[in-house]
Amino acid sequence: MKRQRPIKLENVLSLARYCIEIGNYLPTFHAECRQLERDITLLDALHVIMNGYREPKHDQFKEEWQAWNYSIQGMTLQKDTVRVIVSFDKTEKLLIITVINTIKRQ
Repeated sequence: MKRQRPIKLENVLSLARYCIEIGNYLPTFHAECRQLERDITLLDALHVIMNGYREPKHDQFKEEWQAWNYSIQGMTLQKDTVRVIVSFDKTEKLLIITVINTIKRQ
């Protein structure tokens, strides 16, 4: 029997920002690897979440985790445009799934 998908959150930005404010976030191993490879720091990712905007067209449901991944885009302090993919675990901890350079400064 196939499980029913959880409802997609509407208040992703406010929940993500609150998690950062109270220190309830965790970058995944995958995110840490991509940060190194793409020269994006954890502070960059946090800055994008705190100051960026939602990109619902890039949200994806991950069957293997039974969870939604949400896309947030914004600029780093160095003016790179970065997409941060986040999710929430069952305790509502913010998980930073990956980081992607969308426009890199010259």
